[in-house]
Amino acid sequence: MFLEQLKLFRLPSPPPEAKTRHLLIGGRIVDYRFKSGAKRLSMTIDERGLRIGAPHRTSQSEIEAFVQGHGDWVLKKLRELAHATQPRHLTVKDGARLPLLDSEAEVRVLPGANRVRWVGELLVLEARPEADLGQLAVRALQKRALTHFGERLAHFTGRLDLEVPKLGLSSAHTRWGSCSRHGGIRVNWRLIHLPTQLGDYVVAHEVAHLLEMNHSERFWRVVSSLYPEWKAARTELKQRAASLPIL
Repeated sequence: MFLEQLKLFRLPSPPPEAKTRHLLIGGRIVDYRFKSGAKRLSMTIDERGLRIGAPHRTSQSEIEAFVQGHGDWVLKKLRELAHATQPRHLTVKDGARLPLLDSEAEVRVLPGANRVRWVGELLVLEARPEADLGQLAVRALQKRALTHFGERLAHFTGRLDLEVPKLGLSSAHTRWGSCSRHGGIRVNWRLIHLPTQLGDYVVAHEVAHLLEMNHSERFWRVVSSLYPEWKAARTELKQRAASLPIL
């Protein structure tokens, strides 16, 4: 089986073995996650905060000297992050709003037997008292994604006079979509949270693989014929990966 994947995003999750520590930088106490066993002493800052990796047997004084040597940069990045980052972990409850394509969906929770339904942009969760509302919302969003991306798949395959392949949804944390000659096309259901044109690019990308199972110049010509603004969409997808909500 030959498989082509559109590897464009990774949902960050802190490694379970990382330990939380703290140090004083410029008069501010800064927490950081530490992981031993890295190839070299390094640090990164993202929505999870400051993370430091170091080889085994690196002393605490070496680690602190390394961070202090970049102290101004660390504080600057943490300030930028505090102003720019939106909370990603969303609590699903009555009245909550979830990003949905070019708009938002409002959640309505009613007593019921753990069923979900859509009324336009209103997501109705008919839930038992002990229900996991987050799981119910995911089920509903995946249902919406399958319908929406099925329509877009039919649109783009029609442009190339191709038979519509089987469509599946993915929950992968490392790619937006994939295409297999025998397994059809899979798209990440989380694209339902992003603007319509970005999901269109992913679908068009995978449809192009039905003709070219590679990333050759011929492949990109097919993509361009289906979605001329693919370069801008690819860049925006990478930028938006860190803002996808987590339910």
